[in-house]
Amino acid sequence: MKITVNNRTIEATMADNSSAKAFLDWLDEGDQTLTLEDFEGMEKVGNLHKQFPTNDTPTNTEAGDLILYQGNKFVMYYGHNSWNFTRLGKMEGISATELKQLLGRGNVTVTLEHN
Repeated sequence: MKITVNNRTIEATMADNSSAKAFLDWLDEGDQTLTLEDFEGMEKVGNLHKQFPTNDTPTNTEAGDLILYQGNKFVMYYGHNSWNFTRLGKMEGISATELKQLLGRGNVTVTLEHN
């Protein structure tokens, strides 16, 4: 998957689960642009307006993790958290510091595409 934020495109490796497969199938219908809101200084969260299957397991997140929360929210982590989440994938080739700077403060618009 490719994620474009502020004119920078980041590759992501997707998890091997039914949630990630359903997410990629959705992206095959067309690129998706989402507005993500900052939450707790550790993540950006956006509503998908669609329900996906969940595969929640106890998860310790780190910067770059892509998470499906409650089956209908897309989350990009730039910090740490521990909870029962569904892992969608992991962003590649970007450090935690770079990711935090790229995402900035407040809301951010991202475009997701299946490559």
